[in-house]
Amino acid sequence: MNKYSKFARQHMVNLLYLPALIMFSIFVLYPFVKGISLSFTDWNGFSQNFNYVGFRNYSELFQDVNVRKAFTNTLVYGFGSTLLQQCFGLGYALLLNQSFAMRKFARTVIYMPVMIAGVIMGYMTYFLLQYNNGTLNDVISLFGFAPVDWLADGNRAVAIIIVINSLQFVGISMVIYLAGLQNIPKSFYEASDIDGAGKINQFFHITLPLLKPAVITSVTINLIGGLKLFDQIKALTNGGPGYESHSMSTLIDATYFRSQQAGYSAAMGIVLFLFILVVSLIILRMFDKRRFEY
Repeated sequence: MNKYSKFARQHMVNLLYLPALIMFSIFVLYPFVKGISLSFTDWNGFSQNFNYVGFRNYSELFQDVNVRKAFTNTLVYGFGSTLLQQCFGLGYALLLNQSFAMRKFARTVIYMPVMIAGVIMGYMTYFLLQYNNGTLNDVISLFGFAPVDWLADGNRAVAIIIVINSLQFVGISMVIYLAGLQNIPKSFYEASDIDGAGKINQFFHITLPLLKPAVITSVTINLIGGLKLFDQIKALTNGGPGYESHSMSTLIDATYFRSQQAGYSAAMGIVLFLFILVVSLIILRMFDKRRFEY
């Protein structure tokens, strides 16, 4: 009877996973499989009729100049945002790990933009940077400078988007690094003080090595978020001027809804998914967690 009860309890626990598995299958697995199927068609997104075209979408994708530009921008958004978020996130964490007045308030202020929707952050920045009646242009006009069309140049627009995305989500990196710092035993620093190690030596020989598990988590989250960046680009530039600031995500959106090439956009989505998957696996491979246990 006891063995039967134990077996029944184990299976009852497994049944608790069933609702999540059903939701995952309906909203993630099925659309993904359907997307793979549609990527081999010429479907326009609304018609009941479409033809299977084999690998034509994929062959055109790798020859498309706009796709190459969007893919390059995607790499810049992903790795640029990740680099900035690690630098600022670690800097904030080191500062806010110290004891001083208003420390909790400062943490809240830095983390608060994370809770704002990306599209809202994008529109707020747009009103700040717009050419006519933009806040920034109004300020510089007070000093006699001519207004600047900040988003008219593709390279400048890409740089602005990277900075805005980094400032919005740096709070995530800060929290991860704060958790890592607070898990480092104080005895390590006390022992190094006895040996006469300075703050710089402590940072490079104690803090940074023992933060590597936090680095893994922060880099992975930030990089995946940067590689699929959509909201800020949509709100700020909508991929313009021309196709200069498109990411793969916004180009997929434009191809589907504006060009009505659903099959082609599905092929882009599959390629983007596979790329992010490969990059994530490479990062996890490079930062093997087992090497950083202590």
